[in-house]
Amino acid sequence: MSDAQTATAGTPDAAVCDLPDEGELSTGDLPAGSSVIGCGAVGRVVTYDGTGVTVPEPGTAVSISALAPDGSTHGFTLEVAADGKVSYDLGGADADSSTAGSDVPDVLSNAAATAADLSHESDSTDADAPDTTATGETEVADADSSAAADACSDGAYSTDDRKEYGTYEWWIGDGGMPGSLSREDAREAFWDAIDNITGSSNNCGYSDQVPAKHHYRAPTSFEADINSRTQCTDRDTLSTWDAGDLGSGVVAATCSWTWPMPGVKNDLREADVRFNTADYDFTNKPTSRCSNKYDIRSVGTHEAGHVFGLGHVGSGHQNLTMYTNSFTCTTKARTLGKGDVMGLRSIY
Repeated sequence: MSDAQTATAGTPDAAVCDLPDEGELSTGDLPAGSSVIGCGAVGRVVTYDGTGVTVPEPGTAVSISALAPDGSTHGFTLEVAADGKVSYDLGGADADSSTAGSDVPDVLSNAAATAADLSHESDSTDADAPDTTATGETEVADADSSAAADACSDGAYSTDDRKEYGTYEWWIGDGGMPGSLSREDAREAFWDAIDNITGSSNNCGYSDQVPAKHHYRAPTSFEADINSRTQCTDRDTLSTWDAGDLGSGVVAATCSWTWPMPGVKNDLREADVRFNTADYDFTNKPTSRCSNKYDIRSVGTHEAGHVFGLGHVGSGHQNLTMYTNSFTCTTKARTLGKGDVMGLRSIY
């Protein structure tokens, strides 16, 4: 991480810390350069800009990215080196507007295994409005394809310090699904969304040169390790997609856990995705009569981009999948733009 990014999180090389006995911590409470071992911080929650992460064991990084309806960016990365030293990337969720693309510098530290935390949260019952289509309504997918020209001329992208070196294996979680879909229908929608990333799905004429892979495993009684305050909880080793409650102003969120790798992108170990069905409605088939519903596959494609290492792009790049808002009643984020494809190629 850059010195500027680290400095915003606290004083580098801080030797001591004085944590409050209870409650959440700020990045100032646990400054960059301090030790989670010396501070007794493992398992505590650190918050920043409306999101939070649970401090992991040494040799692990955890990141959260939140999709907001107003186009604002929320999220950050906390990395714990093998010796317990803390570093932050508070700019990882910020948009990069360069048409040449931008790659976040890799962090050089030693990889280390983390112990599996097999706990899971209570079942989620949140569900949005049922996904129904009235007779005579037409889907908007074909109309949205006409927006591809703008997306195909925009080469902006940003990437995070994360890569899936093998196959991303994922599960369908417990509780309700977006659009009140059945688990099977949700599995199909999520599969298509992840495929859009691993297959570089686009209307720009770019071939798929990205060897990223994914594999659906099974339903699980576990849930995504993301709580109702948009905070990454302790990881349970399963990459789970589900729906439930998130913080106000968050449509969906992704939490990713990685192992730091010397000289290359951090190695993805788990990535969970949650749709906020407590505050927003979703549909699998936006129609001409759609009103204030998010397209499940568009949001899913955006979140899958985070899973495989893509970051947000912001103002001026509204036609790209990784723009900070997927918008309602449109399917255009299902299809990658030039910058989305170039970003994936830069990682893989």
